Amino acid sequence: MLVNKKVTIVIPAFNEETGLQTALESIINQGYQEKYEVLLIDDGSTDNTAEIIKKFPVKLVRHSINKGYGAALKTGIRRATGDYIVIFDSDGQHDPKYVQTIVDMLEEYDMVIGERTSDSFQVKRRQKGKRLIRFIGEYMVEQKLPDYNSGFRGFKKEIIREMLHLMPNGFSFSTTSTLAFLKEGYSIGTFPIVVEERQGRKSNVKLVKDGSKTLLLIFRIIMLFNPLKVFFPASIIFTITGVAFGIYGYIIASRFSNSAVILTTLGMFLFFIGLISDQISMLNRKR
Repeated sequence: MLVNKKVTIVIPAFNEETGLQTALESIINQGYQEKYEVLLIDDGSTDNTAEIIKKFPVKLVRHSINKGYGAALKTGIRRATGDYIVIFDSDGQHDPKYVQTIVDMLEEYDMVIGERTSDSFQVKRRQKGKRLIRFIGEYMVEQKLPDYNSGFRGFKKEIIREMLHLMPNGFSFSTTSTLAFLKEGYSIGTFPIVVEERQGRKSNVKLVKDGSKTLLLIFRIIMLFNPLKVFFPASIIFTITGVAFGIYGYIIASRFSNSAVILTTLGMFLFFIGLISDQISMLNRKR
C-alpha cells in the first residue's frame, strides 16, 4: 500500500459535459478528492465543461484554446504536486474505481497500465491501425507491448517529467509514453480493466484524418526510438542488390552498370544516415 506519497489524478477534458459529470460524481463518491489531488484540465472547451467542473471540489486549469490531448496531460503533469500521477479520460469510458489499484501498483512499477479486457468497448475501424502500430512498436523495442494506447494509466512523476519533451501534443501521448518507458528500461505493470462506450459527443477521431496521423506516428516512433532498425536492413538490401547487379553486368558486358553503382552507393549512404539518426535519437531522448 502507498505510504507517505501524494498522488495527483490528472483528467484532460475537451467538450465533455456529458461524460465528465459521471466521472466526477464517481470520484467524489469514492472520496478521492480527500486523499489525493484531483486536477482537471479544460482544454479550451466551448460547452459547459468548465462550469460542471467548478461544481465539484477539484482543481481546474483552463487552456484558452484547444491544444490537444497530450498538451492537456503535459499541463496537468507540470502542475501536479503528487509524486505519482494517475491519468484517465473524462468521457465516461473509464471507471475511477481502478485508481486505487494503480496507486498501489506504483509502489512496485514505474508505470502502470490498465489493459482493456476483450469485452471492453473499442472502435472497430481503428483496429487495423492499432495492429500496425503494435507491430512497428514491438519491432522497435524488441519486446511485446502491453495495451500501449490505453488512456487509464499511472506514472512516477519524476520519470514522466523527464520525458515530457518527447511527448506529442496530440492523441498519441499514451503510445509514445509506453514505448519511451520500455526503451529506457523502466518497469511496466498491468492489470485488467473494463472500458465502456464513451458518453456524450462522438469521438474527434476521423478515419482519413486519423489514418494520416497514424502514419505520421509510425514514422515518429521509428525515428525517435530506433532508426537503425529501419536504415540498417534497407542499406543491406540496397547494397546486396547493387553488388549483385554489378557482378551480373560484369559477367554479361564486362562492366559495372550505372544502376549497380547507384544502388550500392545508396546502400552505403543509408547505413551512415542510419548511424547519424541513431545518435540524434539517443541525444533527443535525453534532456
